[in-house]
Amino acid sequence: MEQIEDVLDPRLIKLNIEAASKRDAITQLSETLKAADYINDVPSFVQDIYLREQEGMTGIGDGIAIPHGKSDYVTKVGVAIGIFNHAIEWETLDGKGVSIVILFAVSNDTASARNQLKLLSLFAARLGHEEVIAKLKKATSPAEVIAAFTEKEGLEQ
Repeated sequence: MEQIEDVLDPRLIKLNIEAASKRDAITQLSETLKAADYINDVPSFVQDIYLREQEGMTGIGDGIAIPHGKSDYVTKVGVAIGIFNHAIEWETLDGKGVSIVILFAVSNDTASARNQLKLLSLFAARLGHEEVIAKLKKATSPAEVIAAFTEKEGLEQ
């Protein structure tokens, strides 16, 4: 099973990006996944993400959303991270917009489904720390985003 470090690919981390809407943000990150060969069909993958979005909100508060869903169009498990220049309207637990989107790409097979739950819990655990969120909001490079998720010092495990 992957650790959080194993799924953080700098090619999948985009900073200072503009999005007009939730769909635009998800589509942009899906295009990033396709460009790095994590998925093979952007419109179909986006449709699968939206199927999951209908089941419940993925905006977890603090300006962060973690859209995810299983899709046959995923060729390898990946996590695309977008840090947007301004808040995007999104259904969230705190009723506020989102400026950090962490999009999970997981295939439909059973092993991937188990991996998805583990990955979601790993990311959720890291996002439970205010220091991690503060570092993400200040990040100016993919390396700083990766460091925010992987640095252990000061965080209780």
